[in-house]
Amino acid sequence: MIKSKLFAVGTAVTILFSGCKTKDLKMSEVKEENLKEHKIVVYQVFTRLFGNINKTNKPWGTIEENGVGKFNDFTDKVLHEIKDLGVTYIWYTGVPHHALVGDYTAYGISNDDPEVVKGRAGSPYAVKDYYNVNPDLAVNPANRLQEFDNLITRTHKAGLKLIIDIVPNHIARKYEGKNNPEGVRDFGADDDTNVEYKRDNNFYYIPKAHFEIPDGDIPLNGEKNPMVDGFFDENPAKWTGNGSRKVKPDQNDWYETVKVNYGVRPDGTKDFPELPAGFDQKSYQEHFAFWQDKDVPDSWKKFKDIALYWTAKGVDGFRYDMAEMVPYEFWSYMNSSIKMNNSNAFLLAEVYNPNEYRNYIRLGKMDYLYDKVETYDKLKDIIRGKSSPDGLSDIQKGMADIEHHMLHFLDNHDEQRLASPEFAGTPERGKPLMVVSTTLSTSPTMIYFGQEVGEAGNEDAGFGKRSRTSIFDYIGVPNHQKWMNDGKFDGGQLSDSEKTLRDFYKRLLNFSLKSSALMGSFQEIQSVNRQSTVNYDEFIYSFVRWSENQKLIIIANFSSEKTSEFELKIPEDVIVKWNLKEGEYKLTNQLYQQNSVLLKVENGVGKAKIKILPSESFIFELQ
Repeated sequence: MIKSKLFAVGTAVTILFSGCKTKDLKMSEVKEENLKEHKIVVYQVFTRLFGNINKTNKPWGTIEENGVGKFNDFTDKVLHEIKDLGVTYIWYTGVPHHALVGDYTAYGISNDDPEVVKGRAGSPYAVKDYYNVNPDLAVNPANRLQEFDNLITRTHKAGLKLIIDIVPNHIARKYEGKNNPEGVRDFGADDDTNVEYKRDNNFYYIPKAHFEIPDGDIPLNGEKNPMVDGFFDENPAKWTGNGSRKVKPDQNDWYETVKVNYGVRPDGTKDFPELPAGFDQKSYQEHFAFWQDKDVPDSWKKFKDIALYWTAKGVDGFRYDMAEMVPYEFWSYMNSSIKMNNSNAFLLAEVYNPNEYRNYIRLGKMDYLYDKVETYDKLKDIIRGKSSPDGLSDIQKGMADIEHHMLHFLDNHDEQRLASPEFAGTPERGKPLMVVSTTLSTSPTMIYFGQEVGEAGNEDAGFGKRSRTSIFDYIGVPNHQKWMNDGKFDGGQLSDSEKTLRDFYKRLLNFSLKSSALMGSFQEIQSVNRQSTVNYDEFIYSFVRWSENQKLIIIANFSSEKTSEFELKIPEDVIVKWNLKEGEYKLTNQLYQQNSVLLKVENGVGKAKIKILPSESFIFELQ
C-alpha cells in the first residue's frame, strides 16, 4: 500500500511495536510439503481504473472529467479474456467503501473532508465502511452491493476465483458503517475516549487534544471546496495509521487513517493470550480450537466478523495490507476462523521483514507473503545494473523451507511499473525478469493489469508521482486502454510489439499453469557455469526444475545489448537425479516451440550449445 507521496512503505513498520514479535519461539526450518498440483496465477486489477475508457487524463481531474471504471465493466467476455491469459485468481483492488472526494449524500453517505483524503478518488486503504463497496464502482450507487455480488457470480462462472483487500491496521479517519449487519457496532462506538489505551478500545487516543490537519500540499491542488477550511472534527485526536502519536501528523504520515488497537499497549507489550511454544507446527484447526475459550480484544472480533461476512458472499480470499503491523496472534485467530469456513481460502499478506516471514506463515497461518524485499528487489537491481544475478540462488537457498509461500511479482499498485524508465525501461527488458520470477519457485505468480501490454505509468494524475499508476485519482491507463479498444476488450488498438508482448505473457503464464516441473524440485546450475563455462556472461542466469514427468532447463539473459554463446553445463548430480544415460537428448523451448538444441551426456555431465539473444529467455524441456 502506498501511504504517502514519498511512497515510503514498510520502512518503519517493524519497529512500531517490538512487543508484537516472537521472542523465544523456535521456528522449524523443515521444508513443508507442497500439496498444490499446479501454479497459481493472480491477476491484480485496480477496479476503479480497469474499465475506464476515458483518455482525458487531466491532473486532479474529476470523475466526470477523467472517468471511472465500474464493476459492470467486468463482463463475461472480459473475464474470459483474463482467464485465457493464464490466470486462476483475480484480485479486485479497492473494493471496500473508502473515503473519497465526491457527493453521494443522495444515497445516505456523508461527504469526506478533502483535507484527510489523499487525492480526489481517495486511497483504497482508508476504508470508510467495511460492510459495503465503493460507490464509484457502481452504475447505480444505491445498488452497489448487489452489483458487486453479481460480479462475484460472473467471476466464478468464468472459472476464476477472487480476492479483495482487508486493511487491518487502520481505517479512515471518518468511519461510518451504514450497512452493518444486525448487532454490529461501529469501530470506536463503545470506546472510552478519556484514556490513551484500553484493551477493548478500537483506537488509541490523545486525550483532551483536538486533531490538527498536517501542513503540506493544498488539498485538491487548490480547488475551492466548502470543506477545505483548515479544520477536521476529531476530538479527542486519535493515533494516526502508521503509529504517529502526534496531534498534528506530518505530511508523510498516513494522516488519512487512524490506527486500530489490537490489544498492544503503547509500550509494545501484549494484552492478550500468546500462542504456546510449538504452535508453529500446529494446523489451522488446532489454532482455531486454541482461541475458542480465550478472551480477545474487541478489534479482533470486529475484523473476524468482517472477513466472514465477505467469505459468506463468495469471496475466495483476501490480501491483507501491512499485515506485520498487526500481531501474528490476531492472524492466527482470524485466519483459522476463515479456514474453518473455507479451507481453500487464499490468504495473502503484505509483509516486508524477512525475519518475520516464518512467524506470519506458521503462527499467523498465512498462505502467502510478498517476496518483495528479496527476490523482487534483487531482480530490480539486476536489470538496473546494480547487481549480478548470482545472488538469486542464495535467496532461493535461504527460503527453501518456505519458498512456496512467497508470492512473486514484478508489478503492483505500490511499485514502479516494470516498463517504466525507473525500472526495466522497456517492456522487452522486463521479459527475462518475468520468466525467472514465474519459474524460479513453486510460489504463486502475480501480474498487475497493464503489465502484459507494457504499461509504463507515465501519467501525472495529481496526487502521487509518475512511474506508478495512481491509486489516488481518476485516471486512464493508456496501454491498457489500447487493449480495451473502447470497450471491445480485444486488443484492437495495440501496436504489433504490444500484441507480441501480451502473447509472451499468455504463453508463459499458461505454461506455468500446466507444468508439473514448476511445482517440483529446483537446483541452480549458475555456480558451475559461472566458474567453468567459457563466454557464460555476467548477466546470464540458469537453473533446472523437474518433476517425475517433466525436466526443464531455464536460461535467462538479463542483458539488453549482448548476445551470448556458450556450452551450458548440466552437472553430474543433476544428471543422476534425472536418471539420464549417456547419449543425446532433444531440448525444446516451451515458450515458442522452437530453438531446439541437443543435450549431450558424456562421462556423466550434460552439455548443450546455447545462443541467447539480448533480453531472451529459454524454458527448455527435455524430450
